[in-house]
Amino acid sequence: MANLIYTAITSLDGYVADESGNFEWAAPNMEVHQYVNDQARSIGTYLYGRQMYETLRVWETWDTSEEPAAIGDYAAIWRAAEKVVFSSTLTPADIDTDRTRLESSFDPDMIRSMKDSVAEDVSIGGPTLAAHALRAGLVDHLHLFLNPIVVGGGTPALPANLRLDVELADEHRFGNGVIHLHYAVRS
Repeated sequence: MANLIYTAITSLDGYVADESGNFEWAAPNMEVHQYVNDQARSIGTYLYGRQMYETLRVWETWDTSEEPAAIGDYAAIWRAAEKVVFSSTLTPADIDTDRTRLESSFDPDMIRSMKDSVAEDVSIGGPTLAAHALRAGLVDHLHLFLNPIVVGGGTPALPANLRLDVELADEHRFGNGVIHLHYAVRS
């Protein structure tokens, strides 16, 4: 059985983007990027909402030959994984990446079935889609990368009015002040 993992790069006050939608402050340096890559190797499928897919699909065609090794490594990891995009506004013609399928709505039973049937872990990206999975009790692990910045408002990494009992499984500090917190969700 696969784990469902929610990873978010957040501000210290818990936002993935500020009030204007800016998340440039969340771009990882190479040390953090390599760490993310090492975690992503266990992922066989990525679940995305429309916005997250539109942000990340650049990895499909990015010529990383002139980029640092960690960038090329992540592109290869991303391209090799299956991707499921949940959107009521995208059409199949909008899906321009390999190994990607479109679902018109989030179905908790489909995710449960996926977790039971795949060998590699599943990652859910984006706070809106993750909120559905968190509320449905589907998420097994949280990976939060806290950045040393307070943005004062914006898009929260975690949904309001959600109680979730978690246990700290691991933590890692990076030279740039980012802290990775890995929490296992208690059943």
